[in-house]
Amino acid sequence: MSRSATAETTTLLMCLMAVAAVSLGGAEARKQQGKGTLGFYELRRGEFSMVVTNWGATILSVRLPDKTGHIDDVVLGYKNIGAYVDQEIIKLTGYDGCLCVCVKNDTTYFGALVGRVANRIAGGRFTIKNRPYHTYKNDGNNTLHGGHRGFSQVFWSVRERVTGEFPYITFSYRSYDGEQGFPGALDVLVTYKIDGDYSYSVTMYARPVDKPTPVNLAQHSYWNLRGHGRGTILDHSVQIFASAVTPVGAHLIPTGAVTPVAGTPFDFRTPAAPGAHIAEVEGGYDINYVLDGAEVDGQGVRKVAVVSEATSGRVMELWADQPGVQFYTGNFLKGDESKGGAVYVKHGGLCLETQDYPDAVHNAKFPTEIYRKGQVYKHYMLYKFSLATNK
Repeated sequence: MSRSATAETTTLLMCLMAVAAVSLGGAEARKQQGKGTLGFYELRRGEFSMVVTNWGATILSVRLPDKTGHIDDVVLGYKNIGAYVDQEIIKLTGYDGCLCVCVKNDTTYFGALVGRVANRIAGGRFTIKNRPYHTYKNDGNNTLHGGHRGFSQVFWSVRERVTGEFPYITFSYRSYDGEQGFPGALDVLVTYKIDGDYSYSVTMYARPVDKPTPVNLAQHSYWNLRGHGRGTILDHSVQIFASAVTPVGAHLIPTGAVTPVAGTPFDFRTPAAPGAHIAEVEGGYDINYVLDGAEVDGQGVRKVAVVSEATSGRVMELWADQPGVQFYTGNFLKGDESKGGAVYVKHGGLCLETQDYPDAVHNAKFPTEIYRKGQVYKHYMLYKFSLATNK
């Protein structure tokens, strides 16, 4: 993590306290949840830029040049904003017309900040101190990415926006007690910042206000380094710095085991194309990797993965401070018309979602994701882009 990122920690924690001081109570929060002003915000440094929105704290685009200087958008997205925003919310806010062309697709989460708990909670239930809680089931019998209306389906407030050499924006959201079945109010911040030439960071904080609650936030961007809508990612080169995975059983719920990747199709410790062995993986890759401790920077941040694409020459490094990363190969993309008229075929993008282990609320051997009043959840990600050099 950069020194400047470390320096911002205190400021962001103070912001969390400010959110708690002025945020609405539970009943009033439920009334206000569907109200907000839809905003779009560009962060730019030279030829490198990204656009985000306060709906779901979502990344809409990341644009950078290839080896010939041609600039492409390398993240996938919906056809228009009406496809991001829940139709009930559109009615409440008065957005209509062309914005309502598409119905929200709840299975992709393009670019969204997902939570209160990313990934799956088996059975949509868990206990804390012997008290049972039941969360909204939106994935068969399970809760996925926080429920039907998780953090990707609400308006966030703009807490701070700074332009200049290293622009950033901070969004805040108070999740009310009982939202989607989760206990206690939770104050959340996410900051998107361009840290340097062709690099940006995502910094997430969350603080329980009154009750213990599970927290596991994830950034759900889909990447195609050739450019969004330009074929599949099966020929990309992927390296994941992990020697084990948490295998899943029925309905993609972890079994509780941690198994080595050596000698399996899940071994990406050395660079490999996802297409090389994807036929051996039922449904395609969608599994949590247990990250190794290599290359930790002294503040818990380690190199997670390196992705490259030969045609464009683009290379993406991902660094983060979480114990796991979900590797997903766009198995449920189905050829719908999307951003800019592009058609996203199956495996048209890949996700690398750093996270706590999925379904940790049911596995005592996994790192805990329960946070109590006075504790602060923190999640830092750093993306570094470059061009491959010919050797």
